[in-house]
Amino acid sequence: MFEKGDSWFRTGDLMRRDAHGYFYFVDRIGDTFRWKGENVATSEVAEALGVVPGVMEANVYGVKVPGADGRAGMAALVAGDGFDIGSLAGAISGNLPPYAQPVFIRILPALEITGTFKQRKVDLVKQGFDPAAIRDPIYWLDPSTRRYEPLSDAVYAALTGGSAKL
Repeated sequence: MFEKGDSWFRTGDLMRRDAHGYFYFVDRIGDTFRWKGENVATSEVAEALGVVPGVMEANVYGVKVPGADGRAGMAALVAGDGFDIGSLAGAISGNLPPYAQPVFIRILPALEITGTFKQRKVDLVKQGFDPAAIRDPIYWLDPSTRRYEPLSDAVYAALTGGSAKL
Protein backbone atom coordinates (compact mmCIF):
# COMPACT_ATOMS: atom_id res chain seq x y z
CA MET A 1 0.00 0.00 0.00
CA PHE A 2 2.39 2.75 1.20
CA GLU A 3 5.98 2.86 0.04
CA LYS A 4 9.04 4.71 1.28
CA GLY A 5 8.85 8.31 0.13
CA ASP A 6 5.05 8.45 0.07
CA SER A 7 3.47 11.40 1.85
CA TRP A 8 0.01 12.34 3.03
CA PHE A 9 -1.95 15.43 4.01
CA ARG A 10 -4.44 15.46 6.89
CA THR A 11 -7.59 17.17 5.58
CA GLY A 12 -9.96 16.33 8.41
CA ASP A 13 -12.18 14.41 5.99
CA LEU A 14 -13.58 11.05 7.07
CA MET A 15 -13.59 8.80 4.01
CA ARG A 16 -14.70 5.28 3.23
CA ARG A 17 -13.27 2.99 0.59
CA ASP A 18 -15.36 0.53 -1.40
CA ALA A 19 -14.42 -2.93 -2.64
CA HIS A 20 -13.04 -1.43 -5.88
CA GLY A 21 -10.67 0.91 -4.06
CA TYR A 22 -12.67 4.10 -4.64
CA PHE A 23 -12.88 6.62 -1.80
CA TYR A 24 -16.07 8.42 -0.76
CA PHE A 25 -16.52 11.41 1.51
CA VAL A 26 -18.47 10.54 4.71
CA ASP A 27 -18.12 13.49 7.10
CA ARG A 28 -15.71 15.96 8.66
CA ILE A 29 -13.80 15.23 11.84
CA GLY A 30 -12.68 17.95 14.15
CA ASP A 31 -14.41 21.27 14.60
CA THR A 32 -15.54 21.72 11.03
CA PHE A 33 -18.46 20.66 8.89
CA ARG A 34 -19.11 20.35 5.18
CA TRP A 35 -21.87 22.34 3.50
CA LYS A 36 -22.58 22.79 -0.22
CA GLY A 37 -19.34 21.00 -1.06
CA GLU A 38 -17.22 23.32 1.09
CA ASN A 39 -15.46 22.77 4.40
CA VAL A 40 -16.51 25.27 7.05
CA ALA A 41 -14.38 25.99 10.10
CA THR A 42 -16.63 26.68 13.08
CA SER A 43 -14.02 28.98 14.61
CA GLU A 44 -14.06 31.25 11.54
CA VAL A 45 -17.84 31.58 11.68
CA ALA A 46 -17.85 32.14 15.46
CA GLU A 47 -15.21 34.85 15.05
CA ALA A 48 -17.32 36.66 12.42
CA LEU A 49 -20.39 36.44 14.64
CA GLY A 50 -18.46 37.58 17.70
CA VAL A 51 -17.84 41.06 16.30
CA VAL A 52 -21.52 41.71 15.56
CA PRO A 53 -22.97 44.25 18.01
CA GLY A 54 -24.86 42.53 20.81
CA VAL A 55 -23.43 39.03 20.24
CA MET A 56 -21.89 38.05 23.55
CA GLU A 57 -21.07 34.41 22.71
CA ALA A 58 -21.38 32.19 19.64
CA ASN A 59 -21.22 28.41 19.37
CA VAL A 60 -21.20 27.18 15.77
CA TYR A 61 -21.89 23.63 14.55
CA GLY A 62 -23.42 21.72 11.66
CA VAL A 63 -26.87 20.10 11.65
CA LYS A 64 -28.29 17.51 9.29
CA VAL A 65 -31.12 18.59 7.01
CA PRO A 66 -32.93 15.68 5.32
CA GLY A 67 -32.15 15.56 1.61
CA ALA A 68 -29.30 18.08 1.84
CA ASP A 69 -25.67 17.24 1.15
CA GLY A 70 -23.52 17.82 4.23
CA ARG A 71 -24.54 19.75 7.32
CA ALA A 72 -26.11 23.19 7.42
CA GLY A 73 -24.41 25.72 9.64
CA MET A 74 -26.17 26.61 12.86
CA ALA A 75 -25.10 29.10 15.52
CA ALA A 76 -26.29 29.21 19.11
CA LEU A 77 -25.94 32.81 20.24
CA VAL A 78 -26.08 34.54 23.57
CA ALA A 79 -27.31 38.01 22.70
CA GLY A 80 -27.27 41.17 24.73
CA ASP A 81 -28.00 44.86 24.33
CA GLY A 82 -27.71 46.11 20.78
CA PHE A 83 -28.36 42.76 19.10
CA ASP A 84 -30.65 42.97 16.08
CA ILE A 85 -31.55 39.71 14.32
CA GLY A 86 -32.87 41.79 11.41
CA SER A 87 -29.42 43.13 10.57
CA LEU A 88 -27.40 39.98 11.38
CA ALA A 89 -27.25 38.56 7.84
CA GLY A 90 -26.01 41.87 6.47
CA ALA A 91 -23.48 42.22 9.27
CA ILE A 92 -21.80 38.89 8.54
CA SER A 93 -22.16 38.75 4.75
CA GLY A 94 -19.02 40.79 4.18
CA ASN A 95 -16.94 38.58 6.48
CA LEU A 96 -18.07 35.10 5.45
CA PRO A 97 -18.63 33.42 2.09
CA PRO A 98 -22.28 32.43 1.50
CA TYR A 99 -21.68 28.72 2.21
CA ALA A 100 -20.20 29.56 5.65
CA GLN A 101 -23.00 31.86 6.79
CA PRO A 102 -25.16 30.03 9.35
CA VAL A 103 -28.42 28.75 7.93
CA PHE A 104 -29.97 28.60 11.39
CA ILE A 105 -29.62 30.83 14.45
CA ARG A 106 -30.71 29.78 17.93
CA ILE A 107 -30.87 32.36 20.71
CA LEU A 108 -29.94 30.99 24.14
CA PRO A 109 -29.75 32.65 27.57
CA ALA A 110 -26.33 30.99 28.15
CA LEU A 111 -24.03 28.44 26.54
CA GLU A 112 -23.04 25.25 28.30
CA ILE A 113 -19.31 24.68 28.81
CA THR A 114 -17.23 21.66 29.74
CA GLY A 115 -15.02 21.28 32.80
CA THR A 116 -12.14 22.62 30.68
CA PHE A 117 -14.16 25.69 29.64
CA LYS A 118 -14.86 24.58 26.06
CA GLN A 119 -18.30 25.15 24.59
CA ARG A 120 -20.51 22.04 24.51
CA LYS A 121 -21.83 21.22 21.05
CA VAL A 122 -22.92 17.58 21.28
CA ASP A 123 -26.36 18.25 22.76
CA LEU A 124 -26.97 21.21 20.44
CA VAL A 125 -26.17 19.06 17.40
CA LYS A 126 -28.52 16.30 18.62
CA GLN A 127 -31.32 18.81 19.24
CA GLY A 128 -31.06 20.10 15.67
CA PHE A 129 -33.37 22.88 14.54
CA ASP A 130 -36.92 21.60 15.12
CA PRO A 131 -38.96 24.54 16.50
CA ALA A 132 -41.53 22.14 17.99
CA ALA A 133 -38.86 20.46 20.12
CA ILE A 134 -36.84 23.55 21.11
CA ARG A 135 -38.18 26.34 23.29
CA ASP A 136 -35.51 28.86 22.34
CA PRO A 137 -36.14 31.23 19.42
CA ILE A 138 -34.81 29.77 16.15
CA TYR A 139 -34.33 31.69 12.92
CA TRP A 140 -33.44 30.58 9.42
CA LEU A 141 -31.70 32.44 6.62
CA ASP A 142 -34.52 32.84 4.12
CA PRO A 143 -32.94 32.75 0.64
CA SER A 144 -35.70 34.95 -0.80
CA THR A 145 -35.16 37.82 1.67
CA ARG A 146 -31.50 37.12 2.67
CA ARG A 147 -32.59 37.86 6.24
CA TYR A 148 -32.97 35.70 9.31
CA GLU A 149 -36.67 34.98 9.74
CA PRO A 150 -38.40 33.07 12.56
CA LEU A 151 -38.42 29.34 11.84
CA SER A 152 -42.05 28.25 11.95
CA ASP A 153 -43.37 24.71 12.06
CA ALA A 154 -44.55 25.13 8.46
CA VAL A 155 -41.12 26.24 7.22
CA TYR A 156 -39.48 23.41 9.19
CA ALA A 157 -41.85 20.90 7.54
CA ALA A 158 -41.05 22.34 4.10
CA LEU A 159 -37.30 22.19 4.74
CA THR A 160 -37.29 18.65 6.12
CA GLY A 161 -39.86 17.45 3.58
CA GLY A 162 -37.87 18.68 0.60
CA SER A 163 -40.39 21.22 -0.73
CA ALA A 164 -38.16 24.15 0.31
CA LYS A 165 -34.48 24.49 -0.56
CA LEU A 166 -31.68 26.12 1.35
